[in-house]
Amino acid sequence: MITRRLLQTLDQRLTEVPAVVLLGPRQAGKTTLAMELCNQRQAIYLDLESAQDRARLGDPELYLEDKFGKLVILDEIHRAPGLFLSLRGLIDRARRLGHSSGQYLLLGSASLDLLKQSGESLAGRVSYLELQPFDLLEVATSPAEQDRLWLRGGFPDSFLASADGLSMRWRRDFIRSYLERDIPQFGPRISAETLRRFWTMLAYNQAAMLNAAQLSRSLGVDVKTVSAYLDLLSDLLLVRRLPPWQANIGKRLVKSPKIYLRDSGLVHALLGMEDKEMLLSHPVVGASWEGFVVETLLSVAPEGTQGFFYRTGGGAEIDLLLHFPGGHLWAVEIKRSLSPHPERGFYSACADLKPQKQFLVYPGIHAYALNTDIQVISLEALARQTARGHPASAD
Repeated sequence: MITRRLLQTLDQRLTEVPAVVLLGPRQAGKTTLAMELCNQRQAIYLDLESAQDRARLGDPELYLEDKFGKLVILDEIHRAPGLFLSLRGLIDRARRLGHSSGQYLLLGSASLDLLKQSGESLAGRVSYLELQPFDLLEVATSPAEQDRLWLRGGFPDSFLASADGLSMRWRRDFIRSYLERDIPQFGPRISAETLRRFWTMLAYNQAAMLNAAQLSRSLGVDVKTVSAYLDLLSDLLLVRRLPPWQANIGKRLVKSPKIYLRDSGLVHALLGMEDKEMLLSHPVVGASWEGFVVETLLSVAPEGTQGFFYRTGGGAEIDLLLHFPGGHLWAVEIKRSLSPHPERGFYSACADLKPQKQFLVYPGIHAYALNTDIQVISLEALARQTARGHPASAD
């Protein structure tokens, strides 16, 4: 069993609020994490994709009222959206009886609808956590394991497969399942073939700024449809739109977001890169590495940390800005080279923003100062500093 870093946070959160919504893409490990908690707390687990478990909730108030004082885990909660109103009444009734926290853990795969439904019905009674696939600090104990995580991505069944070919087969099946089953369930009817083409285009354009007009021309659809496709993949927590830093510094700033497929293994599956040799010889290797670094750092950062990129019309650019709670700003330049040097635009951007720390992430293992301001550092070392979440820890 690989211990998920979120387990301790989830356990603590359930002592503070009556309901916690755990979001994450399918197959990221939400159910496994919930079952571990279930065993620790002797909780009640209901899978709402099971007809038998849904039948138990035919009269949810009658069934759940008998469970006051116990943790009830409701998996695939989007299958029963009408349940939120019943949960509000049950939570309020339990509070009057002295059960103020830790009653319900709700698991879901799609964020926007679930957030809307739960937010409207459980306002003031619910907290949200997001579980992504395995991250670097959970599984990568060596450079070889880091490369394996980069190549295969963090979905447990993909990462833990006994061979690269089996991992690739799992990811291809995962993509097909999303196209044929999950996306039609969550969103409007979209041609699976069209959506696959769109998904593949995003993989080819990993780490690029969004150009909806170009994508619409390539797909033969209008810009609104492209936006709807992108919204859907973002809602399913498969795509990240990294926003540009918008500061009033008298510069002409880029306004379009950068687009990343959040799991590097899905990028490689969509582009047919089965092993490391194929990946290293592919034109997208640098963009893939950038996406892997961005997602790693944002996944381990303390809650409330925001990610941005910075680019001006004059060429000043920072790949990733980490904006920590409290206002501290770190600038991160990302290079896939063992002798990395920042571009001139990075120096200009840092002069504009004056971040507290400046890092250059590279695939090596040694840390050293490039000059008085910039530290060259491995991804694992920076991930550990980012997870601690205090700028002083980088000294």
